[in-house]
Amino acid sequence: MAITLDTPHAPSPRLPAVRWGAAGTALVALALAPLVLDSYYLHALIIAMIFLLPAHGLNLILGYTGMLSLAQGVFFGLGAYASALLSMHFGTPFVVNLFAAAGIAALIALPLGIPALRLRTTSFVMCTLGFVVIAQMVAKNWTDLTRGDMGLSGIARPKLAIPGLGDATIAITQIPHYFYLILAVALLATLAFVALIRSPAGRCMVAIRDNETLAESLGIPTWSYKLIVFMLSAAFAGLGGSLYAHYETVVSPLVFQMYYSNTILIIVLGGGVGRVPGAIIGSFLFVAVTEALRVTPELRMIIYGFVLLVLVFMFPQGIAPLLERATEWLSRLGGKTDANAEKQA
Repeated sequence: MAITLDTPHAPSPRLPAVRWGAAGTALVALALAPLVLDSYYLHALIIAMIFLLPAHGLNLILGYTGMLSLAQGVFFGLGAYASALLSMHFGTPFVVNLFAAAGIAALIALPLGIPALRLRTTSFVMCTLGFVVIAQMVAKNWTDLTRGDMGLSGIARPKLAIPGLGDATIAITQIPHYFYLILAVALLATLAFVALIRSPAGRCMVAIRDNETLAESLGIPTWSYKLIVFMLSAAFAGLGGSLYAHYETVVSPLVFQMYYSNTILIIVLGGGVGRVPGAIIGSFLFVAVTEALRVTPELRMIIYGFVLLVLVFMFPQGIAPLLERATEWLSRLGGKTDANAEKQA
């Protein structure tokens, strides 16, 4: 008796075009959003794009290297404070503050990561949780630098120089201006993230995630890679913190609360860890859910917890795999349509 085995469908040659088309459509829709949405919805989209940056960093270290860090909120706050202090005390331009925030977050991650990365699994997670507690206490008690619970206010709004026009600048003061600025930064950061994970270094990170012992036996310097990834994830978070500081123009020790690290973790896990669209989908989904629940402030957290439970049980790998299957179905559907048209011709 012959037994027929089900074989998986081969990827359609149309699949890359469908996925790039979907990404392009989403980008165009975002670019046109200020033309049709009011300030409230633009503010929500801005917050989503700001949190996308530390989420990319966490996706890099968790999804592509296999290390769960709860310290992303710390580096987010460090980027915010670094950018605020540079702006207030030295009057440095926004672009300088942006890159300085990323660099300072990465440099602080270096001495933190050297001992922490000697640990494994749960011990590493607990160590990064300790960083959160320490950062909160430093931000509250180093009043000469941070002003404690009063925070830092009056942070300068971004000004961008116009190339070829001397000292001419564009002041970013309106919500639509902020939207396009943060969209540009988020897009560049996403392209950098994609380039990194598709590089030989990215393949080494995946090898470490899948089997660190085997990767080390193949000559991959696993500890060095993990330290570099830890610093890069901090740099992504620092970028987001800088944008947050210049957008809100106020920074306080509240940015070091565990809420921010939890938010970034939920974004990555809900969107789909270890997938490029995961953090993107998760950031917009998280903001959409939290804003929608403002209509019921008394039941907000209860409904939010229920939504998280549904997400975990219904989509344990996040939303991104669902969209990936949808694009695969569309690519196969398009291929069948073309084949039928050729037969009729």
